[in-house]
Amino acid sequence: MVADTSDAVRPRLWLMAEFAALYIGAPLAIALFLPPQRMFTALFVFSVAGLLLLWRTGGFRWRNLVRGRRIPWWEVLGITLATLVSGVAILSLVRPDALFAILRTSPEFLLVIWCFYPLLSALPQELIFRPLFFHRYGSLLPEGRGAIAINALIFSFAHLMYWSWIVAAMTFVGGWVFARAYLRHGFPAAWVLHAVAGNILFAVGMGYYFWSGNVVRPF
Repeated sequence: MVADTSDAVRPRLWLMAEFAALYIGAPLAIALFLPPQRMFTALFVFSVAGLLLLWRTGGFRWRNLVRGRRIPWWEVLGITLATLVSGVAILSLVRPDALFAILRTSPEFLLVIWCFYPLLSALPQELIFRPLFFHRYGSLLPEGRGAIAINALIFSFAHLMYWSWIVAAMTFVGGWVFARAYLRHGFPAAWVLHAVAGNILFAVGMGYYFWSGNVVRPF
């Protein structure tokens, strides 16, 4: 069930425009116009703007993100195995030289990624694409799976800047899993699932597709 929104002060049309600007306009502008080396700066600004909107949303309380929540450890194990198997399968077919590349050449760098990715990437993404999305814009969304599907599409679209069908497909599936976990178990579950999936992808070698230095625009 879609989380309630108590931000009834703002007109519906304003929320729709805000939603379109944040989740469609910003990713599209980054993908089309920004040099790849500046993408992470833009993503930082995007994240700050989203967090400010979340902070200003009526009825939202930060403590509610963790109060009474639990981690579905069987789902964590499931996404670990699914990410590992799918990552190995994809790279074996399309980029075998990247398979376990960081683990083979710079295991210490992989440890750095594992420490910082959950905090610097997965955490702000989850705040913007789950609590902000469902709490602030919940009144714009359909019920049940329709809301999850829209969230997954938006999450995938946010990764358009990588111009990769592999990234688009994986982030759609990931977005669906994270949104479902958020609505069923709360924010910590979505964050842990996202962090684990991302760290496994980097360990496998899929980080090749998520590095701005490898971005090639099709125009």
